[in-house]
Amino acid sequence: MKTEVLKSIKETEAQCKSMITAAQAEREQILANARLEADNLIAKATNVAEDYKKQRLSDARNVAAAKHAAIVEQGKTDAETTIAAGSKKLPQASSLFVERFKEKLHVSA
Repeated sequence: MKTEVLKSIKETEAQCKSMITAAQAEREQILANARLEADNLIAKATNVAEDYKKQRLSDARNVAAAKHAAIVEQGKTDAETTIAAGSKKLPQASSLFVERFKEKLHVSA
């Protein structure tokens, strides 16, 4: 009877050791899976953030290009207006220039 009890205890110990070993292996597998999933989530979040950054930069470039085009167009319009106003006053300006030039000639002569 003692031997049967001892055998039973040894078998139970062996079963417990195998269960502990299996539980530790399962624990390691679960941890490895969790780490892998965490790495995947980090990579996915990084990609999403990078895509968002690229989209925002693209939007900002488009807005800047539109503002640039509007400023250039306004500058061209202002330049044309100034040229047109100057062209209207060109005969008066040339007459005034000639008169002043004649005055300078008479003063020095």
